[in-house]
Parts: sequence; structure tokens; C-alpha cells
Amino acid sequence: MNYQSFFEGAVSALKDEKRYRVFADLERVVGRFPHAIHRRDGEERDVTIWCSNDYLGMGQNNHVISAFCDAAQGMGAGAGGTRNISGTNHPLVELENELCDLHNKEAALVFTSGFVSNEAAISTIAKLLPDCLILSDQLNHASMIAGIRNSGAQKQVWRHNDMEHLEELLKAAGPERAKLIVFESVYSMDGDIAPIEQIADLADKYNALTYIDEVHAVGMYGPRGAGICERDGVMDRIDIIEGTMAKAYGVLGGYITASAAIVDAVRSYAPGFIFTTALPPALARAAATSIRYLKESNAEREGQQRQAQRAKDVFSAAGLPVLPSETHIVPVLVCDPDLCKQASDILLDEYGIYIQPINYPTVPRGTERLRITPTPFHDDQLIDTLRDALVEIWDRLDLPKVEPGAFVEVDAMADRMAAKLQVFPAAGG
Repeated sequence: MNYQSFFEGAVSALKDEKRYRVFADLERVVGRFPHAIHRRDGEERDVTIWCSNDYLGMGQNNHVISAFCDAAQGMGAGAGGTRNISGTNHPLVELENELCDLHNKEAALVFTSGFVSNEAAISTIAKLLPDCLILSDQLNHASMIAGIRNSGAQKQVWRHNDMEHLEELLKAAGPERAKLIVFESVYSMDGDIAPIEQIADLADKYNALTYIDEVHAVGMYGPRGAGICERDGVMDRIDIIEGTMAKAYGVLGGYITASAAIVDAVRSYAPGFIFTTALPPALARAAATSIRYLKESNAEREGQQRQAQRAKDVFSAAGLPVLPSETHIVPVLVCDPDLCKQASDILLDEYGIYIQPINYPTVPRGTERLRITPTPFHDDQLIDTLRDALVEIWDRLDLPKVEPGAFVEVDAMADRMAAKLQVFPAAGG
């Protein structure tokens, strides 16, 4: 048996479907965010990053960098073990205390990533509850889906943000059965927001636990950056809040906050927590510093929201197909994997603008897009430069535009693009 041929065939299939991922070799430079050095084929050039999840530029904040360096100099590079075997360093304990305070919960537990925290927490909670039914939003992240799958519990998927459908499922399950409602606050591909208060109302009515993923919201929303739950005044109505330090906080790691009993159960039973080396002290200290800083400072949040809204308005006024995002995420629809990759390549090669194409399975087939994430450091001139580049590329690739000032819906744009490609196939499409 030729084992290598199976792997080569799997990769070739991705290339044939125009969804093979190519990584950009980037070197971020402190003090120049969002600019970076891009290396390819032995050459270096300056590029502007427009798709970073470092939403507020905190990865290059001087307070965060100093905290990281001081902790590394004082305590070394690694944690030295799992949490149970010498790895519970003091900065990690301090970080969990900061997270308790941030979300006003009894306890917090830090994991090595947001993916791990979702997979480990959801699977463990559902396993511990007898005959648990998991009710999952249709657009939940892959890490949440992995946790649901690994729990072995029965799941039912409710249509995205559809409260009537969720209530139907809850009612059919009955008040006595253990139920876990799993959803996100900000959905990272469309930029829309869950109706959290309505979900909490249904959870109360039908006796269900609630688990929310706030990874694209923590640091970004609320008076102290605790997320959409804080902004909307419903933090106390959600049982488990999950988040990350790797996006708006600019560092690394995931976490959950909940009651002491729930956190202790996950701590004691989750293999993804028990058998993983702890977060190093320098990362923990940097993350705690970033959280503490953003509890006090609103300047970064306000600047980011201002520039994100300006980007939406400018792109829409130019006739670009922008989704009506409620948040800091600015999706521009292409609706074809090959053309999306072509647009991304032209931006990088000719304009020095890096926006990674978003294709299946991150988004459904036919809804491919450029996911743009303006930060406080993307000034008006950078926004105008990106608009001009996108307009030129849209014209060159003969991509559909919309009425200036209008926003588009995913399904309508996908149908329009499918019809266009069927009748007038684009070059290379």
C-alpha cells in the first residue's frame, strides 16, 4: 500500500476545490501595527494586515509587552508541567482571579486555547449531566461542535438565532431533562449578535443551562470589556461564559467562568485540561495585564468601533457587497472560492494588503468572502486605500456590485453569484 498517495490525494482534492490554504510568512513589528514584513521566495516587503484577530492591537501594547518580558525574565519561559504537576504558576492564578472579576463569576479556569476550552468544557459538562440534550446554534464554531461531538450526548441544532425553533426544541425535551443551550455572542463570519436575553428567558422557562462563547466579544464590548453579555446587562443570567485571551487581549489562551461547582467539575474531569501543560507565566502575566488595562480604558474600543463603522460605510458607498454586520467584523462577499483566492492574491501581490480568503468549511460553500477587521490603528487613509484596491479588483474580476450605500444578505448575494457564474463564467472560475 502506498500510504503517501492517500495524503497527496487528500491535499490535491483541496487544491482542485480552490480551498487549499496558503500561509503568509509575516513578521509583526512593534510600533508599526497593522504593518508587517511579508517574506516569500527570499524577498521581503511591507504589507498592511487587514484580517488580524488582534482587534485592538493589544499584542503590541507597551504595558502587555513589559509584563510579558518581566515575567519571562523572572520565572522562565515555560510552566514546567500540567496544572496538577507543578504547572500552576502564580501569574496563572492571578489571571483566573482577573477573569472572575471581569465576568462577575465565582470561578474561572484557563486553558491553552479557545478551541481547547470549548471542546473540553462542553464535552465534560454534557457528559456529567444525566441524559443531557445539547441545543446548538446552527452557526456555532468548530470547537463547540467538537465538544458536542466528543460529549456523546444527544444534540439538536436550532436555526441560527431563531427563537421560535429553539423554543420548540426545548418544549419537546420537557422540563425535567437536562438541557444545555450552546451558542455564541458574536458570530465571527457574519458579524451578527445572538439575542442573549431571549435565550436566557427560554432557558429559565424550560429549565436549561446556558453556555455562551464570547471569544469575539471579550475586550471589545461592555464598560469593562466583558463582552456582549456585559453590554446588554445579562451576564448574571448566563451559566457558563467562555472566552479567549488570543483576540482582543492580544495574547494566548482560552477560559471559562461559571459557578465554583461547574468550574471545579470541569477542572477535575476534563482530559483537555488535566493532561495539558499549563499556560506559561509570561503569557499569563501578559494576558492579565491586558485584561486589567482594558477594564479601565475605553479608548481602544471606541477607536475600533469608529474605524469599523467607517470602513462599512466607505465600502458600501463604493458599491461593494458588504454584509450588514452589527459588530466590528466587516465581511465583503465574493461567493466563489477561486475568485475569492484571486482577489486575495491580487491584494497581496499588487497592493501590499493582506486579507486571507475565507472559504469552506469555515463558511458554507457559495458564501466565500474577504473578512476584514479594522482596528483603531487602521486610519482613514488606510481605509480609503483598501476601498480603492477592492473597487479595482471587483472591476477586474467582474464581480457583482450593489447599489451604492446598500448592504447585502448572504443568500441573495450567493444566488446572484451562482447565476452569474452559470451564464458568464469568470476567467479561471
